[in-house]
Amino acid sequence: MQKRTKRDMAYCLDIDAATLYNWRKNKSNLYRIVMHGFKFDELIEKSKQTYE
Repeated sequence: MQKRTKRDMAYCLDIDAATLYNWRKNKSNLYRIVMHGFKFDELIEKSKQTYE
């Protein structure tokens, strides 16, 4: 599985990449929660691959 870029994450969230960067700068809690969500998805995918 490839690591997602910020642009990929923005596309997945249906927002502009600049919005994600603005969240990082101005809404750090929101940005942190979003990043944890993506990390959680990665962990689930790795867990599925390990299980199979």
